[in-house]
Amino acid sequence: MIIARLYLLGWAAVCKIPSSWAQWLFMKIADVLWWRRGPGVQQLEANLRRVLGPGASADQLRRLSRAGMRSYLRYWMEVFRLHVIPPEEIMARMRMHGDQEQVALGHLAAGRGVIFALPHMGNYEQAGAWIVRRGAGRFTTVAERLSSDPVYDKFLAFRESLGMEVLPHAGSGSPFELLAERLRQGHLVCLVCDRDLTANGVDVRFFGELARMAAGPAALAVQTGAALMPVTLWFEGKDWAARIYPEIPIPSAGDQHEKIVSMSQRMAAAFELGIAEHPEDWHMLQKVFVADLDTDRVSRAESAAPAHGGWS
Repeated sequence: MIIARLYLLGWAAVCKIPSSWAQWLFMKIADVLWWRRGPGVQQLEANLRRVLGPGASADQLRRLSRAGMRSYLRYWMEVFRLHVIPPEEIMARMRMHGDQEQVALGHLAAGRGVIFALPHMGNYEQAGAWIVRRGAGRFTTVAERLSSDPVYDKFLAFRESLGMEVLPHAGSGSPFELLAERLRQGHLVCLVCDRDLTANGVDVRFFGELARMAAGPAALAVQTGAALMPVTLWFEGKDWAARIYPEIPIPSAGDQHEKIVSMSQRMAAAFELGIAEHPEDWHMLQKVFVADLDTDRVSRAESAAPAHGGWS
């Protein structure tokens, strides 16, 4: 409880100091964490090593991991300060690449549900606030429940203030059916899914290796007919940027599980493209590659996976 209160106090303090001070502070924190090279930084480097490929030098990897930690702390600094950033600034500083934004908004306007599947990249809190104001309306997402209830409650209230309906990933039953209901109603669902938080994920080829990702986005698309559209996010200088990829169609052949696996693989391929272009903005400090995961846990997950897959 003491740690939670200190956390919330720090959140409030960051909102009251000038933006330039907050940036300086969070970059210093990023550098200290990077220099100490704790488990999170080590895992970040293990993940980024797959992105860079076997030809990358140790110096290249260390430079990239430092940039990655700075990007990650920038994300947290912006999350803490997002509710004091004027809405017009959130809109003006967003850079959308490609033409799929209009396609997605067209689906929603016509009453068809849309699933945005994202990796842990850039600032998806800001992107959420942007898409609500862009015309998508209130959307539904799933959040990992934090161990400290006051902190979780603060994040919940914060995200709901941005126009999100937030469902916990655990603790009150699976949110799968409620997500499916929202999609059938023609709403938007946004899921960060490059890491499996359940025992129901699927294995996909990712940067030349097997990685375990959440199957929920594909499972929801198969069950509801909603448009599954991968999204990648990154930072462009002081601004934010995003690319929405074309809809991943539901395969005409195969059973339900085979369709989910096929669509999840195409989703992972889109993530690969975005992460390869902006690897420093992939904030993955946890294990996602099967080679890094506990093999017994992976085996149990494979044998226990239900037909509809997992969610995240």
